Amino acid sequence: MNQIFTKVFLWMFIGLAITFGVGYYVSTNDVMLGNVFSNYFWIIVIAEIAVALFLGVRIRKMSPTTATISYCLYSLLSGLTFSSVFVTYKLESIIWVFAITAIVMLVMSIIGYVTKMDLTKLGSFLLMALIATILVSIANIFIGSETFDLGINIVVILVFVGYTAYDVQVIKRNLYGIENEQNLAIYGALELYLDFINIFIRLLEIFGDTRD
Repeated sequence: MNQIFTKVFLWMFIGLAITFGVGYYVSTNDVMLGNVFSNYFWIIVIAEIAVALFLGVRIRKMSPTTATISYCLYSLLSGLTFSSVFVTYKLESIIWVFAITAIVMLVMSIIGYVTKMDLTKLGSFLLMALIATILVSIANIFIGSETFDLGINIVVILVFVGYTAYDVQVIKRNLYGIENEQNLAIYGALELYLDFINIFIRLLEIFGDTRD
């Protein structure tokens, strides 16, 4: 079991390294930045969603090589749009919010791993809370309330903090039903990668210093 989690967190780190590395590089290249957000933005977003869905649907049947390539491709595509973070926020803020997110992830991962409480029962509640925040976020596009924005960010952080412990327990019990160890590690890494990114972005929106 410890071997599985070593692989899971290794691949999560690799995915984050790809995303942050690509994001930083694109943010320093005006031509690439313009192409990403002016010419190819929706193509990239659709491709990102398609790869994530492909992994989710086919993970039990695809080869370990295909799973690994798909995960790395998803991380790369995410990095292209993630470049906006490096354009918007100061690098110092990105670094310390990354560190805080990593600490939160570590604590919740330990809780998810060692607790004897059945966290899988929280799955439906977390999903409903996430859907509710998405709906409120859409409504707030028209309302434009900064107070709503802050509240939404806090709720989303709490949801994905909960999801972190939940996902770790699901991986530990292999409730995904994935027989191949590498594929389980890749899919588990993807779930925790998504938890990390969502917590990171929301913390950055609350505490990050924007560029002048």
